[in-house]
Amino acid sequence: LESGDINALLDLPIEKIDGTGASAKLAAAPADVVLNGIVGYAGLAATVAALKSDNAVALANKESLVAGGGWVMRLAQSTGKDLIPVDSEHSAIFQCLAGRSEEEVDEILLTASGGPFFGRTKAELAGTGPEAALKHPTWRMGPKITVDSATMMNKGLEAIEAHHLFGVSYDNIRVAVHRQSLVHGGVIFVDGSVILHAAFPDMRLPISYGILYPDRVNVGAKPIGFGDAQWTFEEPQSDVFRCLPLAVEAGERGGAYPVVLNAANEVAVRAFLDHGIEFLGIADVVEEVLEAVPDLGAMDNMEAIANADRWARVEAEKAVTQIR
Repeated sequence: LESGDINALLDLPIEKIDGTGASAKLAAAPADVVLNGIVGYAGLAATVAALKSDNAVALANKESLVAGGGWVMRLAQSTGKDLIPVDSEHSAIFQCLAGRSEEEVDEILLTASGGPFFGRTKAELAGTGPEAALKHPTWRMGPKITVDSATMMNKGLEAIEAHHLFGVSYDNIRVAVHRQSLVHGGVIFVDGSVILHAAFPDMRLPISYGILYPDRVNVGAKPIGFGDAQWTFEEPQSDVFRCLPLAVEAGERGGAYPVVLNAANEVAVRAFLDHGIEFLGIADVVEEVLEAVPDLGAMDNMEAIANADRWARVEAEKAVTQIR
């Protein structure tokens, strides 16, 4: 609604809900589609509630699949409802895969902006605080995801999400740093051809596609030009931005590891934003917690996932205290 139309809402039967479980209750209400844009692990319950209520889900909460993984995918498949990715990279890949069979696909491509620190060494990043990390070169995002972009944990979480969404092995997920942020993702096919999705960084595009799928509408986004376009692609600096390989390894190990990875990262990022640890300490905390994971059982229900999440947060707080 335009701001001048706000009075049109006054007479609607609007119910206000808050407190524990409010987002899940809202997601379970009958709807054509539920857009889940909650940040972090907190979004998992809403995704599960929406799917159990036979609602289609436009998913911007990547942690639903990082933590919920195969269990959430099986839940979506059992309902027959759409689970449409809204992350710009996964939306791009989803669109590139339209009408294609699994047998045709060799690899999928996740692009990364590289964040504000790409190209720097560990020595140059020593002592870096949150003020510098929050200056993203391309996207305007909240503080948590902006820090995840700077550490490249965001790309690691997206690799886990892509593995579950598209059924592609981790060996067939390629990450490339694309500083222009115009190519958002792509697919490499078995015949060697590549289809890329390109657009100016504008979240109206994946959001509208996720809500209106399979239709498209004009949302006012500016199309890219080709007269002087220059697109570059580089390998990520896995030795400096260790969160990316840590995330991929956690995804490959499966079980509780992705849940623990995500929880430890959320604790570490909060400590970083509160000036409790420095930038490089985020990966240190995550790595230390991952090295201590016990047998937490199968992650095939909400209780098991919640238990793993709680364990990881306690251990991550200990790790933060040790390196302060």
